[in-house]
Amino acid sequence: MTQFETLMVETVEKALVVRLNRPENRNAISIRMMAELVEVLTEANQLKGVSAVIVTGNESVFSSGRDLKEAAASGDPSAAIAAWHRVTDSMEQCAKPVIAAIEGHCLTGGLELALACDIRVAGEGAQFGITSSRLGTLPGFGASQRLPRLIGASRALELLFMADVIGTAEAYRIGLINRQTEQGRALQECLSMARTLGERAPLSLAAMKKAVYGGIEMPLAEAIQWELPIAASLSQSRDRKEGMAAFAEKRKPNFTGE
Repeated sequence: MTQFETLMVETVEKALVVRLNRPENRNAISIRMMAELVEVLTEANQLKGVSAVIVTGNESVFSSGRDLKEAAASGDPSAAIAAWHRVTDSMEQCAKPVIAAIEGHCLTGGLELALACDIRVAGEGAQFGITSSRLGTLPGFGASQRLPRLIGASRALELLFMADVIGTAEAYRIGLINRQTEQGRALQECLSMARTLGERAPLSLAAMKKAVYGGIEMPLAEAIQWELPIAASLSQSRDRKEGMAAFAEKRKPNFTGE
């Protein structure tokens, strides 16, 4: 695995743990960090034995958002927006589930990064918010589109309008996060999920991501048609045959991703 300037990356059990590593800037998201996230997500696809990618920060901050000093110095947001689209495309196209393990502050661009993950897990005491209306800006990394799709338009607009910061319990109640844990336990919960995902068929997981993300923008009838060839692509896989045989023989399957 490549060494990175803004990330710390290690394989832990069945997971590739990607830790945002700009503590002096509260893990503010720079152009460099975006490029490195794309690189690590691309490399993750090739790693055998890794069932999930976990994106996390440290015990006090997931990410405070976009690096505003860098943004002010550049004056042109187009490069950052293009870089960000490459990050979200890489997350969506990664064949493995991408899970956010959140402790502490997860604000504006940091929350937008978490929203681009497939699943979000947060420890008690985490804080979530989009503060753009306090600055006279629009959150430019997708929150205006992903947030309403996740929690509904009205709740999303309330968070965006009010720029309030909410806690873990409220984030869980409205569906912003999938799971809540004790403070400091988000990463451990994600590692547990990765162990379970390691028992699932890798081709199935990749196909599910493709079916969901490709179909979510389509009318239902069109999305059903989109799903059919994806399902058919698994019909002759070794993993499908192994899964069916294991079910019949009442044993655990041994999936190989083939």
